[in-house]
Amino acid sequence: MLFRARLGTMKRSAAGPRPQRVASFDASGKFGSPGPGVSAAPGDRARSGCDGSGNVTNPLAGHLAVILCGVALTLSALAADNELTEAERKQGWLLLFDGKTTSGWMTSAGQPSKTPVEQGSLNPHHSGHYMLVHTQQWSNFLLSLDFKISQGCNSGIFVHTASLTPRPGKDVGFNGIEIAIDDTPGAGYHDTGAIYDLVKPTKQAMKPVGQWNHIEIACITNRIEVVLNGEPVTRADLNLFVEPNKRPDGTTHKFDIAYKNHPQRGYLGLQDHGSPCWFKNIKLRPIPDP
Repeated sequence: MLFRARLGTMKRSAAGPRPQRVASFDASGKFGSPGPGVSAAPGDRARSGCDGSGNVTNPLAGHLAVILCGVALTLSALAADNELTEAERKQGWLLLFDGKTTSGWMTSAGQPSKTPVEQGSLNPHHSGHYMLVHTQQWSNFLLSLDFKISQGCNSGIFVHTASLTPRPGKDVGFNGIEIAIDDTPGAGYHDTGAIYDLVKPTKQAMKPVGQWNHIEIACITNRIEVVLNGEPVTRADLNLFVEPNKRPDGTTHKFDIAYKNHPQRGYLGLQDHGSPCWFKNIKLRPIPDP
């Protein structure tokens, strides 16, 4: 049976009501579109062994069905910022930021942040290094958070950053995979929602400067999906990135890395690239290894 797996109405916060999220992975572990490396469209469908309440009912449905089940939660209860609802706790979500302190976070140099919590949000700008990172490393997970940009903002969310020791002549960003956050109007390789310089988003779905955005990122082995403000915008299969500096379609990118071989476990990071960007409601649901 084909169906859409949805994350129901999210809790209300300063970001406003969060739109429904439609997941679109194929249950066999492949993406719905035949295009190499990326596809995303609100009309995509996925086959899954999910019972609609977050439980896997068909283990043969493929490990990416876990994504569909994980996001098929109905989180309609009202809750304050930087808190978990009872439904989220039962589904295994973890709160990575308490809204009051930088506990659990450090700079990518392993030092405490120099920037205090600002109105219930983390701001990596002037924190003291390339990014703020959560002190724990993660493999397969669903990440959910809200962010707000400043005018001219250039930031990003890093996943699977390993290690925190930069290679000679490179910044630590080369050790991770960045989901871009930028004050730009387009839908290119460096615009919000892109997997930076690797995969373009299918649309520009970010809200204007000063408004809160909601982003969800699924990382399962070498597959990444990004949903921004309820719109599926980016999906990638890094197994198709088999050569350094080259995308699956043969065009070039800046990284001297064959992402097929990139570590599938590492740190989450919030980038400081010269301008303020605020993050709150940072929640993660670990997914068992497939």
